[in-house]
Amino acid sequence: MEPAQVALSESGAELLRKLADKTGQSPTEVLDAALDAYWRQIQFDEAGADAHLRNDPEAWAEFQADQKEWDDPPDEKTQGDQAPPSP
Repeated sequence: MEPAQVALSESGAELLRKLADKTGQSPTEVLDAALDAYWRQIQFDEAGADAHLRNDPEAWAEFQADQKEWDDPPDEKTQGDQAPPSP
């Protein structure tokens, strides 16, 4: 894979230099480790985001119904992106 170039703010570049100096890692290794840690944190946060709903059967059922509504393809009534006809 070809290396990517990323623009950093002055403060971000300075912090990257400090972390590289402190850890003895290259700036690329520091960024890789930081991105991996950030990714894991987001995954952890998302995994726990619905935990409170799972403890409430009624709320969990409502949540699942909402997800199903968003995930299912549109049916003939909604005709794609159009709103359903008014009664």
